[in-house]
Parts: sequence; C-alpha cells; structure tokens
Amino acid sequence: MTHEQRTTVVGVFNDRDAARDAIAALKDAGFSAQDISILTPDKRETADLAEETGTHAGSGAATGAVAGGILGGLGGWLVGIGALAIPGVGPFIAAGAFATALGGAAIGAGVGAIAGALIGMGVPEEEAKYYEGEVKSGRTLVTVRAAERYAEARALLQRHGAYDIESSRRYAGETTGVAAGPTRSQTAGSQTLELREEELQARKTPVQTGEVTLGKDVIEQQRTMDVPVTREEVYVERRAVDRPADRPIEPGSEKTIDVPVREEQVEVEKRPVVYEEVEVGKQQVQETQRVSDTVRREEARIEREGDVRTSGGDADEIRT
Repeated sequence: MTHEQRTTVVGVFNDRDAARDAIAALKDAGFSAQDISILTPDKRETADLAEETGTHAGSGAATGAVAGGILGGLGGWLVGIGALAIPGVGPFIAAGAFATALGGAAIGAGVGAIAGALIGMGVPEEEAKYYEGEVKSGRTLVTVRAAERYAEARALLQRHGAYDIESSRRYAGETTGVAAGPTRSQTAGSQTLELREEELQARKTPVQTGEVTLGKDVIEQQRTMDVPVTREEVYVERRAVDRPADRPIEPGSEKTIDVPVREEQVEVEKRPVVYEEVEVGKQQVQETQRVSDTVRREEARIEREGDVRTSGGDADEIRT
C-alpha cells in the first residue's frame, strides 16, 4: 500500500515527552483532536490503577486526573483520554481511537488487542503486529487519520523523533538489499537526544504607506484666437473725361452720394468642453523583499573519557 493510498499515519516514540510535543505540533498545524490517538505505557504501574480508574477510558474523574497529569495541557484537548489496563500487557494511557478500540480489550481481549485496534484504523496486519511489539517494549504510539495530508503528518511526527516500520527498515539496511554491516541492538536503557534548530517564518501584514487624492482645480489662462472678419472701405477714384453735360449748372442743383460702410464684428462666447479624462484605481504589484535574521541550532557533542569507541550513524562527524 503506497503512501498516497493510506490515510492513517503511525509514529513510534522512545520518549513520551517527544510524543506530547508532536501532538501539540499537530494541533498547531490544524489537525483535529478527533483524528489523533495516543497509546503510552503508564510507567507508574500502580497496583490500584484498574480499581481507581476503571478498565474503560474516561470512566471517572480519577482517569482524567491520571491522564491529564501525564500528557500535560493536552489532557483537556484529546478525545476520550483515560487510563486502562490490558491483560497480559499492562496499564496504559489511551486517547482517541485507541481509547475506543481498547476499551473492550481492557476487559479480556488481552494479547493482540493493540494490533487489532491498528488494523481497524486501516494499518496493514504485518505492520500492526510490529507496532504492537514496540508498544509492549515500552514505546509510545501516536496515530493520525490524515487523509490527503498523510505525508505532512508523517513528516511532522518524524521531525519530533518518531519512527515507523519503514524508517526502521531503512535504518537496518533491509530495503536496500545491501548488507547492513555488523548487527547492533539497542538496550532497553537507550535514550534519545533531540537536536533542534530555529527556522525563519515570514508573516506579511498589509500597512498603509500613503494616500492619493484625485480632485479638480479651476485655473485661469489667457487664450488668443485669430478670427477672419470682413469690413468695407470707401475708395475715391478720379478719371479725366471730355463730354457734354446732360444739364446746365444751376444754383441748388448740387448732388450728393451716400455710401454706407459696414464691417463684421467678433463676439466671443465661452462654452465648456471635456478635453481629458483621468482614471484612478489600485493594482497589486508583486515584488520580493529579502529578510534575514540569526537562527540557532543544536548540534550533538560527544565527550569521551578513556578508551571509548563509538559507532553508528554519523558518530565520526559529531563534534567532540
């Protein structure tokens, strides 16, 4: 079954605090409490656990107190969280689908109940048996019903120290077909040191950097235009002639000629016309801003005293 076909992510943790941090990170990433399950051994192993809390998860106030104390602030967020005792396995704290599936197992299903619960969540039988063995060895199990976010949930769990059957096989060299070298087994007392580093996350906040106001102002300016006009002028032309007059010259017979003179006058009229349109709006411009800051990361340091040999992983590359 490929990752694309799976919907349930399984992560195994050596450290319960790391599992609690991973669940908090899942919550911050938007995963629902309904989709997250945890099964972790109750290392206190109190003899009265079953009597005080009941065998079913979430059956009483004592159950909530026990589970909430173990898982810290997540106790009030996870669904169905409580304590239960599985015959042949031991006392456990369970939440989510584990709490529901193992409620009946606590009464008498016993060995195989954890694998059965995982199979019911969609985990293949072979892998479910492997995870049951890890839980019986004292590990903490976290599952996430992630659907299309399978790869994201798996990466998030492994970022907080989880491993699954696939990554454990890669570590042992089983998936490469190449001999993995000398076989080494971890003792029950092995511990895990988390190496953390800071990463930059940029948040963009829109801020107003200015304002543009579009308005109109009235200005006055002098304009001149040339208009062709016509006017009349009187001219007098004299010509010398020699012909008899048609009547005698008598007193009072003087004749006058009236010549009216006209011209065109210009009248100025002003009318408004639209000579230009101005449009104002906003458009988004994409640009890149470079931000930088100082981040810190943790590196492993091995201190040796005497003749001590180390092996495995990148031990030779770790700063000493």
